[in-house]
Amino acid sequence: MLSDTPGIEILSSQFSIPVRVYYEDTDAGGVVYYANYLRFFERARTEWLYSLGLDQKALMERERMVFVVVSADIRYVKPARFADELYISAEISNHSRTTATFNQLVLRDNPEGELLCEGKIRVACINAVSFRPRPLPDLIVSECEH
Repeated sequence: MLSDTPGIEILSSQFSIPVRVYYEDTDAGGVVYYANYLRFFERARTEWLYSLGLDQKALMERERMVFVVVSADIRYVKPARFADELYISAEISNHSRTTATFNQLVLRDNPEGELLCEGKIRVACINAVSFRPRPLPDLIVSECEH
């Protein structure tokens, strides 16, 4: 299924966005710097929220709700290189009342392409003022149950 946002695909329950590797993403050897995979994962999660009709800025301003990463487990399989076209996926594997765990992949060339990196990213929903946990939005919970 295609989303309303150009270049973004929803493959069954797995959400995927294309990302081109720019020179700024790489180290001196032309390989994607390891920490940049976290940025790619963040972009995919943010675009996933947009695809649900959730705007993080609006959530923060109106609801005083933000999402924070509480853990990241990353496995690097093969290097991504300058000018590669990557596909970054985001899929919730499980959730609690206040947290969601995303399984995320970095694939080369297409949404079923060569696996380069995989991550399990756990995010918590918190109050932007008190930093105390708060329940995930109902829309996210309902997406988790599909």
